[in-house]
Amino acid sequence: MSALRKVLVVDDDPVVGKSFDRVLAGKGYSVISVHDAAEALERMRQAEYDLVVTDIKMPGMDGLELAETLHARRPWTPVLIVTGYGTEADEQRAKAAGVTAFLHKPLSPEMIEDSARDALAAPAPQILAVPAVAEVPAAEPAATGSTLKNILLFFAAPFIGLAYIIALPIVGLGAMAVLATRAALKIEKVRAVAVTLKHIAMIFAAPVFGLVYVVLFPFIGLASLLWLAGRALTARTKD
Repeated sequence: MSALRKVLVVDDDPVVGKSFDRVLAGKGYSVISVHDAAEALERMRQAEYDLVVTDIKMPGMDGLELAETLHARRPWTPVLIVTGYGTEADEQRAKAAGVTAFLHKPLSPEMIEDSARDALAAPAPQILAVPAVAEVPAAEPAATGSTLKNILLFFAAPFIGLAYIIALPIVGLGAMAVLATRAALKIEKVRAVAVTLKHIAMIFAAPVFGLVYVVLFPFIGLASLLWLAGRALTARTKD
C-alpha cells in the first residue's frame, strides 16, 4: 500500500479544513489543518507536505505572502489558493509566486478532489544549480597610486632635505641662545645687559630670519604642491 499524500490546509475558517478532510480522506490523502501562516511554516519546518492549500485573508501573514515564502523556500511544493475574496491582482500575484491553481469559494467536492489530483500530478519545477562563477580579480589601482606617490616623494626629497639642512642649525642655535639667556637672567646685574643684548640680537637676527624665509618658502611651497598633486592623482586612480 502506497504512503498517504499529506495535505496541509491553512485557513482560519475550520469548515474549509473539514471539507478537504471529508472529501480526500480515504482516497490516499492525509489532511492536516492549521489556522494561520505562522503555524503552517512551523509545521513545514518539522515535516514534509505534498500539497499546501491556503486562504488569502488570514490574521498575520496572508495566503499570498505564505505562497511567496514557500516558493522561495520549497519551490517543489505545489500550493493551491482558496478564497472567497480574490481579485485579478491577487491572481496575478499568485501566478508570479508559482501557485498551481487559484480556486474561488464555495468549493464542490469535485473541485477539491480534481484540484488536489492535478496539483500533485503537475511536474515539479526543476531547480537548476547555478555554476559558481570564477571571481575575476579586481584591478589594483592602489598599486598605481603608490607608484605615483613614490615618484613624487623622490623628486620632493631633495627640497625637503635642503630645508632641514638650512633650518636645523638655526633652530639649534636659537634653542641654545634661549637657554643661555634664561640662565643669565637669574643674575640681577646681567638682566639689564641681557635686555640690551636681546634687542641687539633681534636687530641682527631679523635679516637672517628673513633670508631663511625667502630661501625656504619656494621649496616648501613646491613640495606642498607636489604632495597635493600626488594625492589628487592617487584618488583619481582609485576611482
